[in-house]
Amino acid sequence: MKRSRLITLGAAAVVAVPAPALASPGHTPVPGECSGVAPIVCHYDVPPGDYDVSLVLGSPDVPGSTAVRAEARRMMLAETVTEAGRFARGGFSVDVREPEGEPTLDTLGTPGLTLTFSGAAPQVGRITVRPASRRAPHLFLAGDSTVCDQGIAPYTGWGQAVPQHLRRGVTVANYADSGESTGSFLADPRLWGAMAPRVGRGDVVLLQFGHNDKATTAGDYRANLTRMITGLRAAHARPVPVSPPVRRLFDGTGRLTPVARHVNGLGVDLPAEMEAVATELDVPYVNLTADSAALVESLGTEASKPIYLYDEKRDNTHFSEYGADQIGRLVLDRLRELGMLPAVRFRV
Repeated sequence: MKRSRLITLGAAAVVAVPAPALASPGHTPVPGECSGVAPIVCHYDVPPGDYDVSLVLGSPDVPGSTAVRAEARRMMLAETVTEAGRFARGGFSVDVREPEGEPTLDTLGTPGLTLTFSGAAPQVGRITVRPASRRAPHLFLAGDSTVCDQGIAPYTGWGQAVPQHLRRGVTVANYADSGESTGSFLADPRLWGAMAPRVGRGDVVLLQFGHNDKATTAGDYRANLTRMITGLRAAHARPVPVSPPVRRLFDGTGRLTPVARHVNGLGVDLPAEMEAVATELDVPYVNLTADSAALVESLGTEASKPIYLYDEKRDNTHFSEYGADQIGRLVLDRLRELGMLPAVRFRV
């Protein structure tokens, strides 16, 4: 028998053999129930925790084009094309919690793990869900509506897009929530109070705040960020302040306005204050304001519209799925440069 040729396709490896039923090490697989055709929705009755998912996508008879999402519209695997008789193997780690999306919204979603297989022609050969065999590194996200797991399309936080660019073994736990400032996030037991106890040694915690700190003084903004960073350090985690992405607000010369760059209503330059705190406390800093400004200004007033929900909602703050992925990539590029996650954890 000739050996199948291995082809790298997107985020998965494609092999010209039927989907195998191989045993895997670790915990016993979790049974699930699937229904539907396009999309295919599978549900696993599991308690909150970390789970590793292994997949074989494709069909022996027909071509497929399959994307994978988990829980509240988290993008876990980008759309992958398979020819008839060829199968794509992939996997990811997923954080299951209740509620599954924004921590302050308990009316969306269902208990357990939900996987949704969408795309032009979803084909699924095999799914294996197991409790994570060991405590994998976490990437925790704290922030506002531009980061959070948005439950209803077309709104999409960049935190929903980043899991598809990370390999199994890194679990993204998104505690961002709509409307939150540094002060309100700290004060809510469903947010800081729920996230902080979960954070452990070596976990990376991204702190993106500014959109809703419109009336926060420089002193309070610094104090709130300092409290978060020192608390995370006490847990031996690795905090990373992330300045907020720009709003799509241009002046008459084609440049972004100070409001777009998060100079707040009190005249406080929030990204500058965040950078000062990061320097003072000697922690890594991601200037997402500058990176997103460079992207948006390079596109200009018209071509930058698809990043946001301008056409759908006349919204110059929140992201489309495309835009969330573009902003999420900017964040991950900086994390890679800073060495916050091992290079092997990133999908090529």
